[in-house]
Amino acid sequence: MGNATELVVICPGQGAQAIGMGRAWAEASAEARAVFDTADAALGDQLGAPISSLCFEGPEETLSRTDVSQPALYVAGVACWRGLAATLGFAEGEAPLAAAAGLSLGEYTALHVAGAMSFEDGLRLVTLRGRAMQDAATAAPSGMVALIGVDEAQAQAIVDEARQGGVLVCANFNAPGQVVISGDAEACDRAESVAKGNKVRATRLAVAGAFHSPLMQPAADRLGEALASTTIEPPRCPVWSNVTAEPHEADAGSIRVRLAEQLTSPVRWAACFGAMGSRFANAAFHEVAPGKTLSGMARRIDKSIAVASHDGPEL
Repeated sequence: MGNATELVVICPGQGAQAIGMGRAWAEASAEARAVFDTADAALGDQLGAPISSLCFEGPEETLSRTDVSQPALYVAGVACWRGLAATLGFAEGEAPLAAAAGLSLGEYTALHVAGAMSFEDGLRLVTLRGRAMQDAATAAPSGMVALIGVDEAQAQAIVDEARQGGVLVCANFNAPGQVVISGDAEACDRAESVAKGNKVRATRLAVAGAFHSPLMQPAADRLGEALASTTIEPPRCPVWSNVTAEPHEADAGSIRVRLAEQLTSPVRWAACFGAMGSRFANAAFHEVAPGKTLSGMARRIDKSIAVASHDGPEL
């Protein structure tokens, strides 16, 4: 890749976490190691252990907790990006970014990569976000169910039939044929039964609660208060909003509103990636660590766009 090639950076969200994430970057790249060092100093032991230790060594049951996985994913993603940019020959802030986006939590990684918020402010926000979402989930027994092989209208029909006065909404439009619904525990139980009756495959997800649903309003309120005091700059490239499936406005107030809304609104990832693929078809698409979740979704959204994933420093 020549240095003139524009880059599109996509950043994974909760569920992509895995023991060892970011370790290869930290061992190979001084820039990546510095990210973990900064995060360790900022968070101390408030998660029970240094964030680098949790990323590199687990244990899995701790790393998978919402309040831990969110800051861990953010730190690993930023470390990967700093290491990748250096490997490509760019100093911090110099990479020719065409666009950035992230799935749910990953939107914070994308906003930092695009210069909209400092690493430390992003880390503070995602740590609070994870804690607030964990608390909201604990307060209301709830969950999420993946519906496979359905479109938005079919998923909505299942939701409408199963809701029966409870809380149940479409929460994630990840890729064609994959919709995640979210709601209170009893409504999720009913949705699984309704899906089975309609010969739709339904899989209960191993998450703490009903993310991207009205049950997350207490978390959205707490996050909104923190966002109000956070410095946000205009992104230096378009950063797609999960809520609108369009680029964020340059206005800091609008970005704050969208990030708070994201907790109770559906994530429209398929539309976000599809729009970027159409607009930046000649750019190089890179998925930061950990894993290959988004590159897998990309193949279902637009097969013409190749996405390079970067669990380690090999290009």
